[in-house]
Amino acid sequence: MHLFVFGLGYSAMAYVTLQRRTAPAWIGGTARTADKVAELRAAGIDAVLFEGRGASATVAACVRKATHLLVSIPPGPAGDPVLLDHAGDVAAAENLRSIVYLSTVGVYGDHAGAWVDEETPERPVSARSVERLAAERAWRNLAHGGGRTLAILRLAGIYGPGRNALRNVADGTARRLVKPGQVFNRIHVDDIAAATETAFLRAADGAFNVTDDHPSPPQDVVAEAARLLGVPPPPEIPFATAELSPMARSFYGENKRVSNGRLKAELGVRLRYPNYRAGLAALLAAGEGRTPAAG
Repeated sequence: MHLFVFGLGYSAMAYVTLQRRTAPAWIGGTARTADKVAELRAAGIDAVLFEGRGASATVAACVRKATHLLVSIPPGPAGDPVLLDHAGDVAAAENLRSIVYLSTVGVYGDHAGAWVDEETPERPVSARSVERLAAERAWRNLAHGGGRTLAILRLAGIYGPGRNALRNVADGTARRLVKPGQVFNRIHVDDIAAATETAFLRAADGAFNVTDDHPSPPQDVVAEAARLLGVPPPPEIPFATAELSPMARSFYGENKRVSNGRLKAELGVRLRYPNYRAGLAALLAAGEGRTPAAG
């Protein structure tokens, strides 16, 4: 495998860490700053700078080398930065066989708490989810036009080491917002890595929801984190009167239960952390919430 990653961020790096155990022939990817590029290169990853501000000959050369492409850069109002700058390079990459695109369950929009799956018509509400759906379709057209597979992994709310309710409770930033009837799915970053690995191994094609088994009220997650840490939970705050940024408030405008049945049935993925309780317990055992946050 020659793997190239557009966007070596939190979720993509979890997959890269998993993949490096099998000693792939080459791993490269992009970062947005020179310091991050240097850090990744020191770790043995062939990182290159990509800021989405124009085509790069260095990035183009890496794309030509890749057999597998992981895309983990969000689109913006102008479109998908990778496609804007390097669609032609992806289309012309003779070695490229398979693409995995990390998207979001936000493309389904609001369903008043009802269950949705990959057959549910997409009706995104927020601008960022509208942009995601447009990017999904553009990547599908590009991949299928070149005879390549494209797995679109629609991710739920991501948590894991360094990013979780245990840390938030411990550092005093956790808020227990209550909006009656509101639920969210979540997914541990290690399960994202496993789903990405399987999608490449099986040359998967199509959309797959990468979520846990138990959509739950967000305040329950905070309460469980406090229970595990043996501290009182923060007080409940009615959503209607809470002070929230427009982006934070927009998340609560979408209420749905997302099925992961296709992920299990077609890809054979078995979640390591099927619910937030299992995920938080494992994170606590690893020291989350009991050690100072890094950086």
